[in-house]
Amino acid sequence: MDYQKQPVKGAQDAGRKARRGPSKARITLWVITSLLGLFILIAASIAFYIWNGLRPTSAGEVREVVLENGMSPFEFAQVLEDQGIIRNGFIFKYYLRYQDEGSRFQAGTYELVPGMDIDAVIAKLNAGETVQAETIRFTIPEGFTVAQIADSLSKDGLVDRDAFLALADGTSQWADVEAIRGIPDNKDLKHRLEGYLFPETYEMEKGSTAEEIVDRMLKELDRKLVALPEEWEEAMKERGVNFHELMTIASLVEREVVVDKERGIVAGVIYNRLKAKMPLQIDATVQYLLDKQKERLLEKDLEVESPYNTYKVNGLPPGPIASPSLKSIEAALYPETSEFLFYVTKKDGSNEHLFARTFSEHNRNIRKSNETAQN
Repeated sequence: MDYQKQPVKGAQDAGRKARRGPSKARITLWVITSLLGLFILIAASIAFYIWNGLRPTSAGEVREVVLENGMSPFEFAQVLEDQGIIRNGFIFKYYLRYQDEGSRFQAGTYELVPGMDIDAVIAKLNAGETVQAETIRFTIPEGFTVAQIADSLSKDGLVDRDAFLALADGTSQWADVEAIRGIPDNKDLKHRLEGYLFPETYEMEKGSTAEEIVDRMLKELDRKLVALPEEWEEAMKERGVNFHELMTIASLVEREVVVDKERGIVAGVIYNRLKAKMPLQIDATVQYLLDKQKERLLEKDLEVESPYNTYKVNGLPPGPIASPSLKSIEAALYPETSEFLFYVTKKDGSNEHLFARTFSEHNRNIRKSNETAQN
């Protein structure tokens, strides 16, 4: 009897598997390979994006770029991109963070060139290699009045004269200036800031406003006061005057004295006359009232009605009559002790004075001075 051959079961299973396709292992390997390739492609794209963002831009001409006060490095990154100095401000921000840079950037105007290496840009910002601003330079002589200062600065084209004088009549803008806090609220003051604009040679940025110039001069007085001996305020109190009165006396000394060695003597005469309740009779206070300085005052000039006319009123004028030098301030603080109550200018061209204790001695000095002039 014939039997029909039947296929073996194992062979049947193998055939079915062959017909089903790739194994799970091969699929898994294919998925992993594809994902890995995708990750590599993404990583390469990111790397290229970063590399391209950090590489120098195309070369160009020098540009002035301003890093303003208070601007963060991240904000400045966008400025650099806008100016074409870097390619990508977003990447630059994170490069700064990665390199721990940006905290030492210094405000100012920089000359930067498109095409610079990014690390060279960072180094320049760290070093503060800013463009030197164009400056103006002016000198305020010792003994100048506010009006003379305004005339001088106006003549040089630095301020408007009327605007400058208007600023000199106020103090509220400069609340941080120590020296002017004691200026009294006195309507008799011709200019509130008279005497407080320190005479010096100044250098400031071109285009500085009148207010900035006034601010600089006031703060210079603050700086000069720091140079005085530590006990100067105690010395002032010993003289029995406040700071405004001290500056007034210093301004009188400045306008009356030419020879340095006489500053302390003249300051002593002023204190002696104040103590004796005598009119100061200082010509410079009358000259201050005149539109133009006179070589010699006339009798009618001495009769002008004004709190500044020390021929008509006792005591000090309402305030300073000029900007005193530090030497005159020191003389007002540390006057030379004497019994002198009078002085008269020698007419021999020396600019020195003859001092006297009594009125009769003073009259003799006047005659002596006139005789010298005649000879």
